Amino acid sequence: MTLQEFFGQHPEAAVACSGGVDSALLLWAAGRWAKRAKGYYVHTPFQPAFELADARRLSEETGVPLTVVELDVLSVPGAAENGPDRCYHCKKAIFEALWRAAKADGFPVLLDGTNASDAAADRPGMRALAELSVCSPLRECGLSKGEVRQLSKAAGLFTWDKPAYACLATRVPTGTAITAADLARVERGEDALRALGLREFRVRLFHGAARVQVTAEEWPLLCARRAEVEEALSGGFKGVLLDAQLRPAEKGTKQEGRA
Repeated sequence: MTLQEFFGQHPEAAVACSGGVDSALLLWAAGRWAKRAKGYYVHTPFQPAFELADARRLSEETGVPLTVVELDVLSVPGAAENGPDRCYHCKKAIFEALWRAAKADGFPVLLDGTNASDAAADRPGMRALAELSVCSPLRECGLSKGEVRQLSKAAGLFTWDKPAYACLATRVPTGTAITAADLARVERGEDALRALGLREFRVRLFHGAARVQVTAEEWPLLCARRAEVEEALSGGFKGVLLDAQLRPAEKGTKQEGRA
């Protein structure tokens, strides 16, 4: 099945738009082949501001309208406690909110950007998607992450080479309660490092310090700008640790165990 064929079977569709690579292609395809489509972005403290900005830009460039749904995810049972099943509780709350908004607008189907490269065993949140009958066209059409990027480039989407991004909650060690203050300082720290030219990295909390993880490819840049990195993070953390241990599995996943 192709995406065009999918939207031929589902001409009216609500698209969960995160601002990432996968949902960007899905939003573009819905705008091109669905008779009626709308994007929905759930705004929570787990998502950084740039993701909402990217979702809005995608809406403008694809011509598909976007609704922003507010959700206090820290009040969701099982989310702020940050146990091993946090992703399930978070994803379920997010898609319940999306379904309410989509049904209010008269849409019979809700779509998400899970692709064929996403292994269900590694994605606790996928159980929530199945329970809520959310469709995943990219997965149904057998499109891998690499193919999604290729199609996105051909479609002229600015997200085609956007680095994979995991939600801010993953920066807090499992078992440590998540607070709005910790999420905010991680976001400020990552914004500062992004401004220094880093692209694929994480700023993780580690006993009050910032543990900066980068890929092997970006390690030389991190070392070259070490003093600037330490200065950028010194105000929000007790110390700064540098780590070239951002593994490929972490770069590609939406949950990183994610996300």
